[in-house]
Parts: sequence; C-alpha cells; structure tokens
Amino acid sequence: MTSPDATLAAVLETGRSLQIGILLFPEVEVLDFAGPFEVFSVATRLARRRRPQAAPVFEVATVAAGTGPVVARHGLQVLPRYGFENAPRFDLLIVPGGVVTQPLNDSTTLQWVGTAAAAATVTASVCTGAFILARLGLLDGRTVTTHWEDVDDLRAGFPALNVIDSVPFVDEGALLTSAGISAGIVMSLHLVGRILGEDLARATARQMQYDWAPAPA
Repeated sequence: MTSPDATLAAVLETGRSLQIGILLFPEVEVLDFAGPFEVFSVATRLARRRRPQAAPVFEVATVAAGTGPVVARHGLQVLPRYGFENAPRFDLLIVPGGVVTQPLNDSTTLQWVGTAAAAATVTASVCTGAFILARLGLLDGRTVTTHWEDVDDLRAGFPALNVIDSVPFVDEGALLTSAGISAGIVMSLHLVGRILGEDLARATARQMQYDWAPAPA
C-alpha cells in the first residue's frame, strides 16, 4: 500500500499544488485554524524562494457551510473561501476545535467532513476537532489526543479510542490529532517536515519565530 507521504509527493511531482482545506464553523477557536493556515502559507512562501518557477507547494483555503461570515470565538468574523457546495477535493483536511456544539449537531457539516476526509490523503484535527472526527467513527481503534481539559470527555464519549495526553500531537500516518490550540502549529510544522523535509519545516518555524524542534523518531 502506498504511504500518504508518497501519495502527496507524487502529486507535487506532477507540478500540482497540494490542496489544504481548513474547516470553519461558529465558535471555532481562532488559533486552531489560523495557526495551521500560517504554517502552510509560510512554508509555501519559503519553498517558492528556493524554486521560484515551481507552482506553490500548498494552496491553503478555509471552508464552511456557506460563504458568508463565520463568527469564531471571541467574536472574530472570518470569511471562508469556499462553501461546502463549491469546495474542491482537498489533499489535506484540517478540522479545528473550539466550541464544537454546532458542528457535532449539524448533519450537513458532519456529512461534508466525512466525505472530505474520505477523499483526502491526510486528515488532521486540532484540539476538540477530535470530537468531530470521533463522532464520524474516523478515530475508532486509534491512539489520539485532544486539549488536556477535554481528554476525560473524549475517553468517556468514545471508548473505542485510546486517548492519551501530555503529547502535542499523535501521528498515525493518514490521520493526526493534536492537543489544544497552539499544538496545531506544532502538528502543522511536523506535517511540513513529513511532506517537504525537516529543513524547510525548521526554516518555516524560524521565519515564524516559533520555538520548534522535530519530534524524536
């Protein structure tokens, strides 16, 4: 079976950008989506410096149920690039957290996430975004993590999961989960390292002035 990284590398070899979709929903945690958005965007900018004639390695976009403003936590209004109806297929899907009451109780959102995750090569959650993936059964039998404050609730609500804490993220190849909020940045840098190499991931962290080191093998 072809590994997720080999699949993504093959896409880049064709000259096509990798499509990254980041879900938005009411009361989404701001850094949960903005942190990964910044990591992949900065990595793309640095990669272009090294290969100016190449296509952008990542095209990063936000997606929500509609294209109108989404009110994130603390009242920040965000305008998604795509609605569910016109979103492309994403190679990498990121499901952030925050107050996840709305997406967990909205069949349209759950259906879209399930379909998008099935089409994606890699799916990742940040913070309580793990609850959305868990509700869809995508985490059953896997080792996962979430925000430290929500670990007990994830264990109680989804006993088929092996929920661990005190780690920034868990990498299971095609599926990753991260701990709370800023841990999404750590996980995203890790993914940059997986896809484009540790050197570019380090350069991205340095450009962002973020203290980061690769997870030990």
